[in-house]
Amino acid sequence: MASRFDRLSNEKAACCGEPSYTWRAGQERRWQMMLKAAGELIQGTILENGCGVGLYLEKFAPLAQRAIGLEIDWERAYTARKRNRLVLCAAGEDLPFPDCSFDLILSHEVLEHVRDDRLAMREMARVLKQGGRLLLFVPNRGYPFETHGIYWKGKYHFGNIPFVNYLPRRWRDHLAPHVRIYQRRDLEKLVRGLPLRLVSATVIFGAYDNVIARFPKLGRMLRFFLQSLEKTPLRFFGLSHFWVLERV
Repeated sequence: MASRFDRLSNEKAACCGEPSYTWRAGQERRWQMMLKAAGELIQGTILENGCGVGLYLEKFAPLAQRAIGLEIDWERAYTARKRNRLVLCAAGEDLPFPDCSFDLILSHEVLEHVRDDRLAMREMARVLKQGGRLLLFVPNRGYPFETHGIYWKGKYHFGNIPFVNYLPRRWRDHLAPHVRIYQRRDLEKLVRGLPLRLVSATVIFGAYDNVIARFPKLGRMLRFFLQSLEKTPLRFFGLSHFWVLERV
């Protein structure tokens, strides 16, 4: 039974990714980035598109006029509802909302998992109000590890796999067909033709909380060093893109 449970958990991780289950330094750092990018829009109507178990949604709720979560996996949606009752189980490619519904949308490490990322992006643009903002985090192809695992000889291997993202795209996608990876030009192509204006774009490193938990001193040194690279061209090797887009 345990091995079957592990297999099902791995299949879900491959399909939907792994959400944040605990609030640590990494989540706090990204939350502060969101607050800065959102500005006064944080007080309006908010959608977290792919809310996982609801950690960020719980932070938005007391600040917003209304904060709604959307999650495709019903078990995670059920867990998120314990933090915020306004959670729907639906797909990002067909958002169940009228046009111009939200002042702010968060898509946090979700777009890489959806069936059709272009359609999902178009839907988010549709439900944004004019002047509303989309906060978008997606994995960066320049990062030396594929953090979503790979398939090898028909079997899924969960974990951080080195250098997969540096392979030619066809080979990389054969090993990791379950998850997309993005370069800047991929994101530019994704938003082309949509009523979205790029406000800011950067690449960020992680907080390496797991490393710090095991090796506190070494982990903190690693975090300080890598995050300091975000102000240099070496941010090319960062973990995630963080784009702020505005509906025009």
